[in-house]
Amino acid sequence: MKHTFLTIALAGLGALSASAYAVSQGPEYGGNQAAAYNAPQSHNAPQAEPGSANPGTVNYVEGSVFLDGNAIAHQDIGRAFLEPGETLSTQAGKAELLLTPGVFLRLGDNSSVKMIAPDLEKTQVELEKGRAAIEVDQLFRQNDLEILDGGVTTQIVKPGFYEFDADRPTAMVFEGEAQVSEANGKWREIKAHHDVRLVANAELKSTGFDTRDAQDALYNWSSLRSHYLAEGNNQIAGEYAGSAGFVPGWYWNPYGWDYTFIGLGPYWSPFGFGFYPPWGWYGGYWRGGYYGGRFYGRGGAIGRGGEVGRAGFADGFHGGFAGGGGFHGGGGGGRR
Repeated sequence: MKHTFLTIALAGLGALSASAYAVSQGPEYGGNQAAAYNAPQSHNAPQAEPGSANPGTVNYVEGSVFLDGNAIAHQDIGRAFLEPGETLSTQAGKAELLLTPGVFLRLGDNSSVKMIAPDLEKTQVELEKGRAAIEVDQLFRQNDLEILDGGVTTQIVKPGFYEFDADRPTAMVFEGEAQVSEANGKWREIKAHHDVRLVANAELKSTGFDTRDAQDALYNWSSLRSHYLAEGNNQIAGEYAGSAGFVPGWYWNPYGWDYTFIGLGPYWSPFGFGFYPPWGWYGGYWRGGYYGGRFYGRGGAIGRGGEVGRAGFADGFHGGFAGGGGFHGGGGGGRR
């Protein structure tokens, strides 16, 4: 028997807009799916499945985590979300925030992030304190995903893994591509394995770094979270095999008590963990994929070389979306 899973989902392969998203068994995106977060009520709420996952939904917490000063507990996951102007902060703790489908923001210890714009076409957050990581597994050209840090706007333009530091304003691109705003309205490209010290209204310089040396506690925690989310995808994607009503997006995983991502094609995280679609599902795994010995690809994408898990995906997908130029299409675009 299928569980009830709820999602913000893409309705088409091409153009991306707010109207292209819907909540299965719920109202349109942007509707009043849930009351604004209230700590006392939320803490007493029964552990039932949340109603929807908008950009800004809190997806995981450990330790001391607060939404506008109200402590967040385990039972608030999937219900608590940031409205524009609200802040998610940690003390001795960590938190994971959903942005657009396939994009996870993770806060390290003693950090805070403010929601500026939780829209699907323009998603903008500001890192006010400490450090944050962004895992981008899916991105479209219509997405405008921006991180404000040190008075500088960084736009993420390709899937990958990124870290930001507000105490020493820096944007780091482990894998993927980004661009940062400079003086006179110019944009500076940051390629993989490069970082930029962020100074407002200045000409910025991109420098290379060793991704292995840069793998710290936040990086390792992000890798572990990515692993768990991929396992969640593997647990529930098969529930939708043959379902005519399936649309890609965030889906609630009752086994892990968080949302995971299910797309139209096979996706791999920057850490090499596979996110599978419902079709092509063979007895709980994608052929040659998760449990087929290729889940980790050829050693992982970040700092180790190789294309993560792509051989396993291609074997199982029979030349479909993963075969090149399909739904995934190499990621989003940016300002040029």
